[in-house]
Amino acid sequence: MAAADRPGTPGRVPGPLRAAAALAGAGLAAGAGLGAWGVVVERRRFQLRTEHLRLLPPGSAPLRILHLSDLHVWPGQRAVREFVHSLAALRPDLVVDTGDNLSHPEALPALLEILEPLLAFRGAYVPGSNCYFGPRPKNPFRYLWRDTSGEGRDEAPRLPTGAMHAAFDAAGWTPLINRAARLEVAGHVLDLSGVDDPHLGYDRHPGFLDTPGAALRLGLAHAPYLRTLDRFAADGADLVLAGHTHGGQVCLPGGRALVSNCDLEPRRCKGLITQGGVPVNVSAGLGTSRFAPIRLFCPPEAVLLTLTD
Repeated sequence: MAAADRPGTPGRVPGPLRAAAALAGAGLAAGAGLGAWGVVVERRRFQLRTEHLRLLPPGSAPLRILHLSDLHVWPGQRAVREFVHSLAALRPDLVVDTGDNLSHPEALPALLEILEPLLAFRGAYVPGSNCYFGPRPKNPFRYLWRDTSGEGRDEAPRLPTGAMHAAFDAAGWTPLINRAARLEVAGHVLDLSGVDDPHLGYDRHPGFLDTPGAALRLGLAHAPYLRTLDRFAADGADLVLAGHTHGGQVCLPGGRALVSNCDLEPRRCKGLITQGGVPVNVSAGLGTSRFAPIRLFCPPEAVLLTLTD
C-alpha cells in the first residue's frame, strides 16, 4: 500500500470528512437556491386569498371588501403594479388599506400609480410605521430574538405621510386614524373604527359610534397586537382587519411562521383567525422592506372578503 493511500496519511482526506464536506456544500447550494427563489420568484408570486363570512343581518345583499396591506413601495416595482391593477376587475364595494405603504421617501408617485384604479372605489385606511418612517439597513433576523416595537426612529428617514393621506382623502377614502366613522356602502350602513399604528404605540381607540342601525362594525389596525384586538372585541366589533406581520415573511416549509413581529402568536400571524370571539383577517401583505426583499414559503397576498347573511 502506498503511503499516500494509508489511513491518516498526509495528503488524503478521510472518507467521512469528504462526505461531510459534500453534504455541507449541498446544503449551502440548497440554501442559496432557496434564497434566490425567495428574492427573484416568491416575493413576486402574488396571490388573491378569498374568504367568506356570514356576518350580515338576514336578507342583506353580499358585501365585498378588498383588503390590502404592507405594500412597502419603492420606485420601479412593475410586478406589484400589474397585480394591484388587476384587482380592480373584482369591483369591490370597499377597499381597506391597513398601512405600511412606503419603503422609500420618493415612492409616493409610484404608490399612487399602483393604487390608481382602486382609488375609484370607496375606501378606508389606517397607517403603519412605514407610512411615517422609512426603513434602514438592519439585520432582518433580529426579529427572532428581540421585540422591535421600541426601536428608536430618530434617525429614520421621514416619509411623505401628509401628502399620501391627502391623496387618499382627495380620492374619497376615509381616514380612521384613532377615529370612528359611519359609511353607507353598496346599500349597507357600516360603522368603522380605526387606530394609528399599535407597533409605534400611537393607538388610541375611539370605540364605535354610539348610534343604532349599522349592519356591520368593522375595526381597522395596522399591527394585530393582542391589546388592540381585545379592545376591538370589547367595543363590539364584528370583524377586524390588520396586516404588519408579513405572514412571517421567511417561513418554514408549509408556511409555518417563525415570528410575527408583535405579540400575536406566529402560528396565527396570517389568515382568518379569531380573538375574543371576533373574526380577524391578518393579511400577509403585498411587499417587503427594500432592505430585505425576500419571501419564503409565504407569498404576498391581497384578500377579498365576501360578507353575507
